Amino acid sequence: MLQTNHTWKFFRAGGVDQVRFESGEDLANLDQLDQKLWVALACPTTGLEFDQATLALVDTDHDGRIRAPELIAAVKWAAGLLKNPDSLLKGEPVLRLDAINDATPEGKQILASAKRILASLGKPDATEISLSDVADAARAFAQTLFNGDGVVPAEAAPDDATRAVIADIISCLGPEQDRSGRPGVNQAKVDRFFAEAAALVEWSNKAAGNKTVLPLGDATAAAAAAVKAVKAKVDDYFARCRLAAFDPRAAAALNRQESDYLALAAKDLSITADEIAGFPLAQVAPNKPLPLFEGVNPAWAGALATLHSAAVKPLLGDKTAITEADWVALQSKLAPYEAWLASKPPAAVEKLGISRVREILAGTARQTITDLIARDKALEPEFNAISTVERLLRYHRDLCKLCNNFVSFRDFYRRKDKAIFQVGTLYMDQRSCDLCLPVEDVGKHAALAGLAGMYLAYCECTRKSTGEKRLIVAAFTDGDSDNLMVGRNGIFYDRKGRDWDATIIKIVENPISLRQAFWSPYKKFVRMIEEYAAKRAAAAEAATTAKLETAAVAVTTPEKAKPIEPKKIDVGTVAALGVAFGAIGTAVSFLATGLAKLALWQIPLVIVALMLIISGPSVFIAWLKLRKRNLGPLLDANGWAVNTRAKISVPLGRSLTQVAALPPGAHRDLFDPFAEKKSVWPKVAVAVVVLLILYGILNSLGYIYEWTGGRLGKPKRPAPAAGETQPGPVQAGTSTSPTQ
Repeated sequence: MLQTNHTWKFFRAGGVDQVRFESGEDLANLDQLDQKLWVALACPTTGLEFDQATLALVDTDHDGRIRAPELIAAVKWAAGLLKNPDSLLKGEPVLRLDAINDATPEGKQILASAKRILASLGKPDATEISLSDVADAARAFAQTLFNGDGVVPAEAAPDDATRAVIADIISCLGPEQDRSGRPGVNQAKVDRFFAEAAALVEWSNKAAGNKTVLPLGDATAAAAAAVKAVKAKVDDYFARCRLAAFDPRAAAALNRQESDYLALAAKDLSITADEIAGFPLAQVAPNKPLPLFEGVNPAWAGALATLHSAAVKPLLGDKTAITEADWVALQSKLAPYEAWLASKPPAAVEKLGISRVREILAGTARQTITDLIARDKALEPEFNAISTVERLLRYHRDLCKLCNNFVSFRDFYRRKDKAIFQVGTLYMDQRSCDLCLPVEDVGKHAALAGLAGMYLAYCECTRKSTGEKRLIVAAFTDGDSDNLMVGRNGIFYDRKGRDWDATIIKIVENPISLRQAFWSPYKKFVRMIEEYAAKRAAAAEAATTAKLETAAVAVTTPEKAKPIEPKKIDVGTVAALGVAFGAIGTAVSFLATGLAKLALWQIPLVIVALMLIISGPSVFIAWLKLRKRNLGPLLDANGWAVNTRAKISVPLGRSLTQVAALPPGAHRDLFDPFAEKKSVWPKVAVAVVVLLILYGILNSLGYIYEWTGGRLGKPKRPAPAAGETQPGPVQAGTSTSPTQ
């Protein structure tokens, strides 16, 4: 257990003790609070209704998560720069200058920076600074050509030549974004550009004036290209000739077969056709030179003519055919050029041309641009000072709120304001659900969030006016689930008040309320009756349709119609009906007899007990599940690291999901002009059942016998006299009249 001299205060919520931040000292000593007592130990920086700039400042390692050490460091830093850390509890975007602790070097620097910012805005006598002041100063500073980010736009160059070089660097290597939004260059881009330019010029100088590398001067590149274009086919030709010289029998096979030409003759020929290009360059024969003009493959005639004019003629003489030795000599003359070309360093600056690259290297642009970048970089402390003031202002406004949604869930359990993980309110099925969280992957989220024990509805939300889409999950914690189903539509309001069309796409079912659990058995019984009645009605309709079809056939084709058999009485059906009515009568009689033995005040208690027997198991199971509802898995599915069981009790659930209710003082007119007319038969059935029960009670008490003069019912049994035993069963033929 972490030892601490600070006295902490806790409040009980969600079944756990949570720390209460009531003073700046509580925040300043956050590092002494045992992290086992924290409600959460990490949370994502996205999907939260919280200032993203503040979260980015707290997330010092930029991994997209706020962790306990990062929050402790932020609180310690902010509390140390304030004379009274209690101001952190107010959450105000304005900070008084005299509240900054200038007893430390950093505090003194921040105070000086704040005064400098206010002076630049024309408010040198201001006693407080706000986030809007810092934003204005940062915006004004960023729009200057030199703003401390180490990026220089072309507009900052003192002359056209330097501006042109900056434009060339951006063209070759891409731009760096200046704080002003203009494209520019930084020192790394400048160093890379001039390094590549120097390497390119050095490589180019190796060939300058070198007859071995450039035997034809500037025409060497064209000669090498001409050789490269036909190299594979020329090598193939001389290889075939060598094979024919080895065995003359192979000559016929090395040249194409007559069948190949017959197949081509059936087509529309083109000298560039792939079939022709695949033939040898010329007829193969032992040790035969390669002709360059006559008797060559038409598909390669142009390439061979270029080979002759660009390479053979200037290097070997005006030959109309070359031997294999000539071909080897030609390649050897161009081999130094090929080796030099292969050694060319990769350089994006090559697109400028070697002459422009030489011109840039010969000038003073590099030193000029380097000086401009150094001048811009020298202003970095000034911009950092603005950023530091902004950081303090953001922490001054937001840190306490972040702690009340991280170290404890005070905002969530206090219910005066939404927690930072609540993204809005879903209105659906005459309910409003406040516990709504963002979702990225429904399947992955539901796999973990289902352990929360809550009824979850995953909704796809769209705004047709802007084309925006988002996914949310809403927890229904009060009411029932009778009218909730996939495809049900509602409206979602985000924290900015914007409305979205919401449609349920997935449901994770769990008990919603004890009220739903209590009535669930009766609703299931009614649904069972309705389904049974629907099935019987469908079967009866099918039977009626079949009879109508049979009758139609009988009318149209009497010769094919079967004689109608006389309807037989189903003895089994009659017996079943008898048993059913007998069972109902016995049940009613048993119920009436049992109720007759009770006092009148006991009868309602018995009815209530029967209802509890029916609904009790369902309510008990629901109660067990409802008391296990836990916010932790729901947040863990969103990337949080919840450190405890954050329970959602039944009262809290009722506050998170508001069921529709008429406002106080509203007037209600119960007359519905379009209401369905009520049938009298249900009332008659209920009246009959009540009369039967009443008859059974009165009969067991002997009142029916007395009222009918002994014609109906059972006689009332006389109370036994003192010392007498209860008479046994009455013998047959013995009168039971009281007067007898």
